[in-house]
Amino acid sequence: MADSTLPALRWAEPPDGPVLVLLDQTRLPAEEAELACTDVPGLVAAIQSLVVRGAPLLGIAGAYGVALAAARGYDVTEAARQLAEARPTAVNLAWGVERALAAYRSAGGDGPAAARAALAEARALHRQDAEDSERMAAAGLGLLGELLPGGGYRLLTHCNTGALISGAYGTAFGVVRAAHLAGRLRRLWVDETRPLLQGARLTAYEAARDDMPYAVLADGAAGSLFAAGEVDAVLIGADRIAADGAVANKIGSYPLAVLARHHGVPFIVVAPVSTVDLATPDGAAIRIEHRPGHEVTEVRGVQVAPVGARAYNPAFDVTPPELVTAIVTERGVVSPVDHGNLAEVCAGSRGDGSGSDDGMMRE
Repeated sequence: MADSTLPALRWAEPPDGPVLVLLDQTRLPAEEAELACTDVPGLVAAIQSLVVRGAPLLGIAGAYGVALAAARGYDVTEAARQLAEARPTAVNLAWGVERALAAYRSAGGDGPAAARAALAEARALHRQDAEDSERMAAAGLGLLGELLPGGGYRLLTHCNTGALISGAYGTAFGVVRAAHLAGRLRRLWVDETRPLLQGARLTAYEAARDDMPYAVLADGAAGSLFAAGEVDAVLIGADRIAADGAVANKIGSYPLAVLARHHGVPFIVVAPVSTVDLATPDGAAIRIEHRPGHEVTEVRGVQVAPVGARAYNPAFDVTPPELVTAIVTERGVVSPVDHGNLAEVCAGSRGDGSGSDDGMMRE
């Protein structure tokens, strides 16, 4: 995304007190508008309505939310609880909240010094995410070079994983962007991502700003692309990765993994280690958020189903580890995807790229 765009999130301190300013993603691409949150209930509402979204950015927003509560003299413990529970599947949200809360408590748990400590931790997390984004982009581009020698990649992505969900250029989209800058991207296929069209509205918005060769497709058209041999790799992000490597991501990701396996196409997940939840043993243990039915029965406020129609609307599905070719993190690439390799990367170990039996590959 071009430098001239509004940041997805920023801290501001006007005369009447600090605020957390969010780029309202529900109004994109038609309008770039900001929403200022002056308290935690307002931020929780923004998180739940997807004004701010995406796993890494939710972690950043959660940390800033704790700082906001502390700076304005609210009950920080209660604020942290509300924030952490705002969206249950995205593990980064609770992780960011806990980091800022720990800093607040370590600085005394009350008063200006503790509030400053929480804000400093939020800012550190924000900077860390930007650095991690760059590392994942480099590691992902290297992996594509190994799996698909020669360049000219035709990449399929789902939902939105770029600058709108990150302190820099994102997760899966960051890899796509790196391929584009390297002159190796032939085509970006953008799933529209029903029901809220984060692909058509947000990923296409970012791809257009970066002048990428891209095309939007209906989610149900992906199978025909695979059958025609038009997809070289699938790249997605993640909202939670279980200890066994099962990946919870935006609804519609699992069918892409099945298609990719059937057609012999690499299925790559790009996510920071903060998205890995080793306390969740497997995909079956991941709590899946279900959202209001009107998101399915309406399209941008226009009723498309009969009035009173019921809807099934899980926000995420889970892809089992055996369908994941690799998980790209800021600490290296996990392949094959299993508990041992994932735990090793989370502990800070990096592979040496030698192709040894441990399956780890270097950044």
